[in-house]
Amino acid sequence: MDSDSVGRLRKRQPLFWPNPNRRPVAACRDVLDRHAAGVVAARARFARFAPLLADLFPELASTGGVIGSALTPIPGLAGMVRDPDGSPVVAPGSLFLKADHALPVAGSVKARGGVHAVLRVAERLALAAGLLDAPDDDHRALGEPAAREFFARHRISVGSTGNLGLSIGVMGRALGFAVDVHMSREARAWKKARLKRVGARVVEHAGDYSAACAVARAEASGRTDTHFIDDENSLDLFYGYAVAAGELAGQLAAAGIDISQERPLFLYLPCGVGGAPGGIALGARLGFGDAARIFFVEPVMAPCLLWGMASGRHEGADVAELGLTLATEADGLAVGRPSRFVGRLMEPLLDGCLTVSDMGLFRYLAALHAAHGIEVEPSAAAGPAGMEVLFADPAGWEFVRKRGGDPAAHVVWATGGRLVPAKEHAAYRAGAARMAREKGEG
Repeated sequence: MDSDSVGRLRKRQPLFWPNPNRRPVAACRDVLDRHAAGVVAARARFARFAPLLADLFPELASTGGVIGSALTPIPGLAGMVRDPDGSPVVAPGSLFLKADHALPVAGSVKARGGVHAVLRVAERLALAAGLLDAPDDDHRALGEPAAREFFARHRISVGSTGNLGLSIGVMGRALGFAVDVHMSREARAWKKARLKRVGARVVEHAGDYSAACAVARAEASGRTDTHFIDDENSLDLFYGYAVAAGELAGQLAAAGIDISQERPLFLYLPCGVGGAPGGIALGARLGFGDAARIFFVEPVMAPCLLWGMASGRHEGADVAELGLTLATEADGLAVGRPSRFVGRLMEPLLDGCLTVSDMGLFRYLAALHAAHGIEVEPSAAAGPAGMEVLFADPAGWEFVRKRGGDPAAHVVWATGGRLVPAKEHAAYRAGAARMAREKGEG
């Protein structure tokens, strides 16, 4: 990474970093093939558990237990995205929101990964204990009293800034597990309260996300009755997230949008420690190949994946080295060190990283509500805010002109919002209005 870009990171200026190690699919087939079976297995596991999930969660009854989200057109935001000369560059009909902010069960992108990780633990224990004789047995047996009594003797533990903890807490408690959620200082009070209401034990930490994970990991070490789900390293989480790309492919096809190298898909993924966007990116490369242009979007105060990849030190890099403090309203993205394996895995797959300011997040949070009545939390507005940076930043505009093709679709991924209390949403919009006034935009 050049000194100018490092300086902009230190100054907390939004920027685009092109990944110099991105390779064509043909040159990284070994990486994709290594993980393809895990994604297929996760998809099959979700299918096996679907009847039980429909029984446990009434909101899944209409889908037969399938956890999915809509692909929603958001043409009202297209005019906000402009090139360095100020010209609009995104066709309104090409802009979509992947509405994971409204996912059932947990109300965030973490629903797929967190739920899958819990199901993986439950299935493994059930097979070992004879509650299931084979993987294809009727998994509704795991909702019976005998199974719940068995699961109650086991504990699931996780470290979280909020949404992953909610996902694992809700799913774990629904099956009868004891659940410990170690929450970092960035976690919202309402998320802690919701976890306590479902019966999870919330352990609050004064330190950041990495510190909370370290304590949770240490407490679970050596205990056969405690199952630590490691957001920094878990393949079970990773593959659970990856199945979403297959759903997206079907939705784009149903909308009559053909994705090709000449008419690529631009995908903008909010990024914290890297697990959820990494899984989705892997799934997108498996499904769309070189026709996917994939970007991670991080707060200017917490660009951990960008810094880990650009420095080449991955989990050994900490944004504190840049003088950054994680002080962002995007609590789900406030992470100082990236996942131990995601950055390395993304080296040949990711097109680049974008950083966004809190002002940018709140502008798009307010715009989604004003134009389309969609309520999201600040982290979930990172996608459209990052898209704006890509086209406005000279390095991003150069990338688009030289390597971007003519995009058939821009998909910004929403991460959370459905479970946010109404008063919190109102406060977010009030904050957005205040920032606009201070900047002279309203």
